[in-house]
Amino acid sequence: MAGSGDAALRRGGDAALTVENLVVEYRAGWRRRVHAVSDVSLDVLRGETLGIVGESGCGKSTLAKAILRLEAPRSGSVRLGAVDLLALRGERLRRMRPHLQLVFQDPLTSLNPRRTVRQILREPLRTWRRSARARWNELIDRALNAVGLDPRDAGDRRPRQLSGGQAQRIGIARALMLDPEILVCDEPVASLDVSVQAQILNLLADARDERGLTMIFVSHDLAVVRRVCDRIAVMYLGKLCEVGDAESLFSDPQHPYTRMLLDSVPRLDQAPTAPVARSAELPSAITPPPGCRFSTRCPRATDRCRSEEPVLREVAGRVVACHFPLSEPSVPDRPAELIGGKQ
Repeated sequence: MAGSGDAALRRGGDAALTVENLVVEYRAGWRRRVHAVSDVSLDVLRGETLGIVGESGCGKSTLAKAILRLEAPRSGSVRLGAVDLLALRGERLRRMRPHLQLVFQDPLTSLNPRRTVRQILREPLRTWRRSARARWNELIDRALNAVGLDPRDAGDRRPRQLSGGQAQRIGIARALMLDPEILVCDEPVASLDVSVQAQILNLLADARDERGLTMIFVSHDLAVVRRVCDRIAVMYLGKLCEVGDAESLFSDPQHPYTRMLLDSVPRLDQAPTAPVARSAELPSAITPPPGCRFSTRCPRATDRCRSEEPVLREVAGRVVACHFPLSEPSVPDRPAELIGGKQ
């Protein structure tokens, strides 16, 4: 499917992070590999929030972890400014860690159950020798106040004594203790109640605006992504299929897979529509289909789609990997009833 080429890179822009031709694969038995991320190229400008969306198993979390060097890419580059993170080893890589921080999906399991909140927030300061020891409590109190928690009430608690929302606030405070340049959020509100989700999203937005953070926001919740992200990258089976600004992508999607994702979201103001995809089952990431990886599910697929991989190209103001984007009036050699998703 989708996604070869570097058309999603904005040449000459003020990029905080640039990913080029990133490949992540896992061994799966004898001479077999899982193609988790395949030749992905994109960038994030300073102060921008990039959303990465797609179905479970599409590679979005693997991409985020590879950017952080929590997964070992097989090839490609990840540049923080002018520094290629994939070329660093040992102490040089360790020294770059404070510049990129992660907010985990499960807030409770990401916190050390044997330590108090104050001890958890003190650890980054101690490890990196930030500020004088006499100021650590002051910095911790300031961080707790910034995420809406009372230091006198929360400071001596342990993770088991916190609610999910409180634990995620602690996770955010810990990630911000070192003033990172890049904040990666991996499904940060997926395990929280809807009312708590809104509070956490507001907290992240405030932190971004006040600190000038650059953020990567991984989620399967399209409503959340539309609210917090400036730009969105849609992934399918390890590759990019559409990248563009949030408003145009939601209002006028160009890739059939993006349209399928949007149509799958229930809406109270309209009746359910027929699914765009022919099948709900993803192909195997061990033996992905030739040509376009979405061709086995796409109602607009032709023989060309099944044999020739589409390259990312500009369509209607965004970057799309599709031989026949939705803005084109017709698809050659396809029955009219299949064009547009009717079956």
